[in-house]
Amino acid sequence: QVQLVESGGGLVQAGGSLRLSCAASARTFSTITMGWFRQAPGKEREFVAAITAGIPVYADSVKGRFTISRDTAKVTVYLQMNSLKPEDTAVYTCAANRRNIQKTPGGYDYWGQGTQVTVSS
Repeated sequence: QVQLVESGGGLVQAGGSLRLSCAASARTFSTITMGWFRQAPGKEREFVAAITAGIPVYADSVKGRFTISRDTAKVTVYLQMNSLKPEDTAVYTCAANRRNIQKTPGGYDYWGQGTQVTVSS
């Protein structure tokens, strides 16, 4: 069982930055894939980024603006979000699996509670 707790959401103006954190309880943190998804009102949950074995993968919509990283010692994964746009507004949720990177929600077994990110224009 893996428990995930996100933090770092909030309100920011367009062009600003936020850093999300996701603390995991997994004993074998280094061997699990960690991902971020987001869901805006009225839209389906969509893939944002994921990382496994130090290799990151990004959605095209965030490539060049967002950076995913992990700190094995702190058992935490981060999502640094720069140049934020109003269309980035969503609930961001951390996810984990014990397989390779998946870009669909069904590919993840463990989920956090989500954190709201609001970008004002």
